[in-house]
Amino acid sequence: MGRRDSYEPGVPCWADVSVDDLEGARAFYGELFGWEPDISDVPDAGGYTNFRLDGLTVAGAGPKMGGPMPDAWSVAVATDDVERSLAIAADAGGEVVAGPAEIPTKGTFGMVADPNGAFIGLWKGGGHIGAQIVNDPNTFVWNELATPDLAASAAFYGALFGWQLQEHDGGGIFTDAAGATLCGVHPAGDGEPPFWTVWFAVDDCDATVAQVVDLGGQVFMPPEDMSFGRGAVVAAPGGAVFGVGAMTEADD
Repeated sequence: MGRRDSYEPGVPCWADVSVDDLEGARAFYGELFGWEPDISDVPDAGGYTNFRLDGLTVAGAGPKMGGPMPDAWSVAVATDDVERSLAIAADAGGEVVAGPAEIPTKGTFGMVADPNGAFIGLWKGGGHIGAQIVNDPNTFVWNELATPDLAASAAFYGALFGWQLQEHDGGGIFTDAAGATLCGVHPAGDGEPPFWTVWFAVDDCDATVAQVVDLGGQVFMPPEDMSFGRGAVVAAPGGAVFGVGAMTEADD
């Protein structure tokens, strides 16, 4: 079981999706992953929803911030000082998009765009640590950066989080200082924007992809065998892209 009660700074800790249709998102992910919605009653939260699985928080959904934009998943990385992390990001060539914003009793949030334009969140947990369970079926298991400039991305995330790039097969993984794997990175393909893709573990990749289609979603990359098991890239009816993978093994 991938139960978590805390996250060290620099570790991806949360994933949420920004959508136009919150009710539709709750229904889609509820059917697909068995998630139950816990809807905030705070007036300014706009119906922000914490999805739960067996009572444990696994991911979130909320309304979009700012102007028109596509539905999209984003990932947040744990930090012990959001304000300081925002300053480091700006000094390293990134752009501060939001924050620091304190969410009463929950934690402090920020968001930056890296030098290539990929968005990534920052989270200092309080009453809300992030995902309480990961790496199990129907929970957050991986995130992967598509970048047009691998060296620039490595320099930025190294400055911001202390990540180290281990290159292989034209891409690689980001690790912490001790060598523990944190997330992946690959050169962006033709027409692929700079973007962090969020992945969820599933028991059966092919069956999950078929269910996505039945629920009105799309398939961007059909199921195929990968180094970790079998994976695919799909999108919800609103267009939010995410990966699903049946893992042969996953580290807690």
